[in-house]
Amino acid sequence: MRQRAFFIAILIGALVTIAWLQRPDGQLHVILLPTAGDAILIQSPAGSFTLIDGGRDPTDLAVALGTYLPFWQRHLAATVLTRAVERNLPGQLGALRRYRPALALAQTMPKGEWRDLMDSMATPVRPLQAGQQINLGGARLHVLATNDGDDGGAVLLIEYRATRVLIHNGGSAGDAALAALAGQTIDLLIYPWQRPITTPALRDLRLRAVAFSSGFEADEPALASLHERRQLAPYLYHPKLDGAIHLISDGRRATITTQPP
Repeated sequence: MRQRAFFIAILIGALVTIAWLQRPDGQLHVILLPTAGDAILIQSPAGSFTLIDGGRDPTDLAVALGTYLPFWQRHLAATVLTRAVERNLPGQLGALRRYRPALALAQTMPKGEWRDLMDSMATPVRPLQAGQQINLGGARLHVLATNDGDDGGAVLLIEYRATRVLIHNGGSAGDAALAALAGQTIDLLIYPWQRPITTPALRDLRLRAVAFSSGFEADEPALASLHERRQLAPYLYHPKLDGAIHLISDGRRATITTQPP
């Protein structure tokens, strides 16, 4: 009995230690997860989590989410689906089987299992619309543009005090929306690898770092090499080279770390 009680005490102590280490730290975390397709996880300063898209592979996403979410966490503040396409939807469906979002936002409402899961969890579903602002628990998510065409999805801006993270999936409509940000400092731009880098709106931004995603796919190869892309920002990242790309900000200063695959 004493030995059993001893092991139970050790187990409880280990769980308490893990819970203490995984408590909210009052900072903004934006993580471009190293999954096939696009998946971005946001942890707000208050400690809530928001998932943007989800990638192609539910198993890959489950492993990635398990790395960053506390083991007891089964709720999300929100899920965002910038486009209901093969590179975004399967992973999000897998996440929705395990985590219950308080709110779901989608540019085009998927039918079938996605909608069935939302209905079964009684999760409010809203369309993504330009001009929306969502409080993520200390940070704010702005929807700058949406695009229902074939050349992109939504353009999102995450703000936490002086820190700005821009997620550009929005094609030509998104490029036009960037004009309003001309001259502003963007701590991290998440930008599709295969989209052109010659867009004038990008040159008008003060970019500190760019993380390239697979958020846009085309039959043609990418037009610019990694060397040519260095004109965009001092620091460039890609999940295939750097693994998880993790921005952390206290609202004044942002740092980026990577976890190589």
